[in-house]
Amino acid sequence: MNYTPEQISQIVLKVLKEVETPDILEISYEEKIKLTQDPNTSQETLSVLATDKNFSVRYWVARNPNTSQESLRILATDKDVSVRYWVARNPNTSQESLRILATDKDVYVRYWVARNPNTSQETLSVLATDENSDVRCEVALNRNTSQETLAILATDEDSDVRCVVARHPNTSQETLRILVTDKYSNVRCWVARNPNYKKQTLELTPVQYNALKKLIESGQDEVLKGIL
Repeated sequence: MNYTPEQISQIVLKVLKEVETPDILEISYEEKIKLTQDPNTSQETLSVLATDKNFSVRYWVARNPNTSQESLRILATDKDVSVRYWVARNPNTSQESLRILATDKDVYVRYWVARNPNTSQETLSVLATDENSDVRCEVALNRNTSQETLAILATDEDSDVRCVVARHPNTSQETLRILVTDKYSNVRCWVARNPNYKKQTLELTPVQYNALKKLIESGQDEVLKGIL
């Protein structure tokens, strides 16, 4: 769930009591930026700076690889899109924060949620229906994407998305049977190269078999001649 202003205030007060320099918010802007850009800055200090009124300070906190999941969760709802963008890219961002960012109004935030290796299968399934094809393509590239979601993307209107599904190591043979007769040769080529593809078990329906046979006989698909 999202934090209320009161909850955020309580978190900040708690951190301020624990941090060695409780007046950290009172140091100069330049000193704050230097701290936020330093990967060795403590998580406690970064937690305090995550509440700074200057968006540039919060921006660099979101980029810092040492920022805690708790701080990133707060920044995931930041009013500044550049801050949310870097939360979506941060390798420490939790699945819950990424779930929140998956519905962000900014396409670049959603794009990086789709790319983040921490994004859950459930969140990726939501992004699989995103209006932007680049986002859907990144879902198809993500190693966490489930076979069910890849099956949905196998019928995507964008051939680049289908091409990525054809090469994904999680794509099922059932989905590959659909893609093997795709109208675009690049998609069919990646089906033939997919590690899950096996001639012995990739059984085609009569319609798929005849369609593929016609393609091969026409000389359009040299790479797929070994399929039949």
